[in-house]
Amino acid sequence: MKSEAIETRDALLIIDIQNDFLPGGSLAVSGSEQIIPAINRCIEKFNTLGHPIFLTRDWHPVDHWSFAGQGGPWPPHCVAETFGAEFSASLLQPKTVQVISKGVRRESEGYSDFEVPDLRAKLERAGISRLFVAGLASDYCVLRTVLDALKLGYQVFLLQDAVRAVNVKPDDGDRALQTMRQNGAQLISSDQIS
Repeated sequence: MKSEAIETRDALLIIDIQNDFLPGGSLAVSGSEQIIPAINRCIEKFNTLGHPIFLTRDWHPVDHWSFAGQGGPWPPHCVAETFGAEFSASLLQPKTVQVISKGVRRESEGYSDFEVPDLRAKLERAGISRLFVAGLASDYCVLRTVLDALKLGYQVFLLQDAVRAVNVKPDDGDRALQTMRQNGAQLISSDQIS
């Protein structure tokens, strides 16, 4: 198994490890709690080396378009300033972590982290060219974020043991991984990071 060394222009991007996507949450993703140890190991590695770590989160208004009550596909989730929108208490959050909120307006989709201009600006200021990506859910927010990152010219390493899918259809997660790979993402395990 080939290892991938963390380089000067690398950042770690952790997507939506929030209570509403974890067991007991309003939009719980199956197996979501199982990826937190792998994510925490990556956070420790990047933090030790002083590399940027970004935690992104859905931060929705109560009437967000994606909620079933507004005609959207999802139950209400990750409403700003609620317990469901908080990061998991099990997730490491070093002081240097940068938090990016998305889906903050009623009509904003909130799937891709690059919907927020702030993320790209921070990556550019830090001179980042490679992203290591993990989080939830691999068939929605992770997928859209990775595809946008690739379009913007970033090299992307998807940590496939540190993502989980909603799987509205049983093979959605597998299809998402295939799509990301076909578009240029490299699929590796968190254990391959050195």
